[in-house]
Amino acid sequence: MASLSADLFYDILKRLDAAALARAGCACADFRAISNGEDLWENACTSLWPSTRQDDVRSLIVSVGGFRKFYADCFTLILNKDVPVVQTNETNPFAEEWAESDYYYDDIDELENSLPSDFVSLIDVWYKDCPLYSKVIWRIPNSDGANGWFYNCPFRIDVFQHSAENNENNNGEVFLSTISDLPPVPSMEQERKDGKLWRELNDGIKLSWIIVNRKMKRAVNLTSWHPLGGQRHWPTDTDFVLRFGSVLPAKEVLPCQVAECILLMKFRMTGMGNEEANEPSTLALTELSMQIEDMGGVHLNGRCSLLLLKEALSCHRSRNYDEVLESCNIYLKAQSELKEEKIRSECRFDTLCIVSGITIFATICTMCYRKFENL
Repeated sequence: MASLSADLFYDILKRLDAAALARAGCACADFRAISNGEDLWENACTSLWPSTRQDDVRSLIVSVGGFRKFYADCFTLILNKDVPVVQTNETNPFAEEWAESDYYYDDIDELENSLPSDFVSLIDVWYKDCPLYSKVIWRIPNSDGANGWFYNCPFRIDVFQHSAENNENNNGEVFLSTISDLPPVPSMEQERKDGKLWRELNDGIKLSWIIVNRKMKRAVNLTSWHPLGGQRHWPTDTDFVLRFGSVLPAKEVLPCQVAECILLMKFRMTGMGNEEANEPSTLALTELSMQIEDMGGVHLNGRCSLLLLKEALSCHRSRNYDEVLESCNIYLKAQSELKEEKIRSECRFDTLCIVSGITIFATICTMCYRKFENL
């Protein structure tokens, strides 16, 4: 090893992916010194995230700490197991409707540290590890509304409603990308029965949505890499919706202490293909969006969403995908229990109203009957 030149070491290491590069840095002092080079980590990042290949994105990453730090921040996923337990009793605070004022920070300094112009979105979509679509959004769109429109209205980022700048793949079209390596679908009736295309989408599609805060010089990946769920044939037979996301900490923002960042991706079938002619099915990516909801399913406004995104930049993360997926399932289970408890509370209230109504009606009838007898 001592006889090998540094250039040869470099040539060896540049062929590795980031995980292997990090392990190589632990092998010996020479590998460790070379593996810290920014060029190697830039190559690893651009190979994994095509959106980082642009010159302006490269300058952004350098300004927030470099490619090695960027990879460490964004390859790991958000891990949040601090989901409140829903108590099934009449005093359960989660069964109540939260007032709108409960969701707001009154600290102006906090809002000034979370401006929409500070956030940059780096979005990449893969199908079977092949890059399918990339997008860079240089601020949160539609955040310049007068009289606080953005801060008080539901927060949502629609990628395809944003300008076509900085995206070399879309050419300004609405249907931005087409998957051309899918199994043919004889008919939608057959797809409803066997769900072969649906399984291919769930197994093959991968999403990365990275948020970079230029002021805080931090970045975080808000996605779950692979779909957490979805819906077939909605709203039409040819539509497929995939749902990604993460559980965000919100102890200082929301009374429910956690929220969910929901990333939705919708595909529409544009061709069923022909198995005899060896023609695959084709799907067009028609929607890609982000929104944030609390445990009750309330769509949060821009003010709260900015604060949650700011909190996400410094939250706990993990490389263990199974552990991250388990934390998402814990949240979904707690959310389901909350909905069931709300339904039970509404049923108890309805029963109370019915019993009260019957009691009042019986009392009035009794009073009228006695009065009639006295006459």
